[in-house]
Amino acid sequence: MSIATGKPSLVLMSSGSTHIPVWSLSGGTTGQSVAGVVTGFSKECAAIKVEITVTSNDPTTSPEFEDVYRVHLSQMIEGAPFTSRYHLGKTVRTALPAGPFYSRNIVLESWYEVEPEAPLWIRIQREPGDAGDTFTRPTGLAMVKVTPLKALAEPRIVQDVPGYNSWPMIQALDEKLVCTYSRGSAHTIHEDARGVYARTSMDGGKTWTAETIVAETLGYGEVTVGKGLDSAGAMLLWVRRIGKDWNHDLYRTTDGVSFTRIATPELAIQPMQITDVFSVPDVGLMALWFAGDYSDKPNQSWGTLTSKDDGLTWTQTPVETELTKPNWPTEPSAVYLGNGRILAIGRTETGPAQFQLVSSDYGKTWTKTQTNISDISASTPSLILDEETGLLSNYYYERGRGILRCRVVDPESVFEHPLNWPDSEAITIASPIAWDSGNANATALGNNHYISFYSGKAPDTSVMVSEFPITGEESVQPDELKNK
Repeated sequence: MSIATGKPSLVLMSSGSTHIPVWSLSGGTTGQSVAGVVTGFSKECAAIKVEITVTSNDPTTSPEFEDVYRVHLSQMIEGAPFTSRYHLGKTVRTALPAGPFYSRNIVLESWYEVEPEAPLWIRIQREPGDAGDTFTRPTGLAMVKVTPLKALAEPRIVQDVPGYNSWPMIQALDEKLVCTYSRGSAHTIHEDARGVYARTSMDGGKTWTAETIVAETLGYGEVTVGKGLDSAGAMLLWVRRIGKDWNHDLYRTTDGVSFTRIATPELAIQPMQITDVFSVPDVGLMALWFAGDYSDKPNQSWGTLTSKDDGLTWTQTPVETELTKPNWPTEPSAVYLGNGRILAIGRTETGPAQFQLVSSDYGKTWTKTQTNISDISASTPSLILDEETGLLSNYYYERGRGILRCRVVDPESVFEHPLNWPDSEAITIASPIAWDSGNANATALGNNHYISFYSGKAPDTSVMVSEFPITGEESVQPDELKNK
């Protein structure tokens, strides 16, 4: 590595008779970075993972502080401008260790597709100008690790007929998968041509039954926005219906083929969306909602809906109102952890990271913080809590790059520490077009998780599903090549 920008210095960090050369990166001066070139990838290499090892010899080093890093990547391919494969990594924020001389391994990029025979340029930069970088002292960059990765599994097609097939919801119902989705002519929610449809699969998404109609109301545009199960194990589906008025209809099905509308609640605050339904003891069914117009005005809000009669009637409770867009958690997904505790993750409309929403009193009161989950772009989260392992999976789609990602964690380690989410792993690659792909939604069936999303290029997009094994104590990582 050598100096790329600013004036970082190569120094020896010493402790007794141990001396390690590190690049000293300032905690007060912005624009310091070092760079290098990596070559020699095998033809099997489809992507790479970039990690750094950092440390500090400052006696004030403490978990009370965080620092922020990012990676710049580019491949120099003959016959193409070097900017054609440039990637500016998202900022990665982590807490410092308990004291000086401890090392930290930080993943700055878990999946960057490469041309194996072309050189890879890597630049590592600390970001002391970021609000999350609260450690004002220098840190030492000791190592940059580049790991070659094999190609990811291809997703399966649920529906790819002409049209804008989008915004799917997937639910395990007995031994089958039920995938519902909306289809129109473009990335719009209110056009009369947009309806909601369903298909089912008994073989993990390899094959699907013929499409059936869930909702196709004349004069309205309809979109799937949330799903779940009632106390009898039937599937519930929230459908947003927009025309001369604005509604949220709740449908119920026992077979994934025939759907019956059971409720259209009249709510004091009309949600933009009502999200997935989950069960909370002594409360009944619960769903989170958010409302607003995505403007810069302080008129955004979110809260809970609860039902004691399996969805026939609902009680709305606002949690936060008059929010500005940067403080507004949207499209949240929630799980009940036990002992009155609920953990939810919400999308951010402005960045830099997903929100975490937690309650310890069955949803009466909530605490909102931002996480360290920053490899996102309008990324809708979908949570699954595995009862056997106790692990929590967060699935989301990084728009603009076309990467379906997952983070698997023991929820106990993040409930009060939202910056402790582990590194993400890439599951599959789809369309990188920012708004013509995305919106992950997940369910568990057997030993696998199934994650639906949509992908393509307007006016034609497809509903897809990826199969991913339920993890054990260790998070499943993409296959790493042996010749690291």
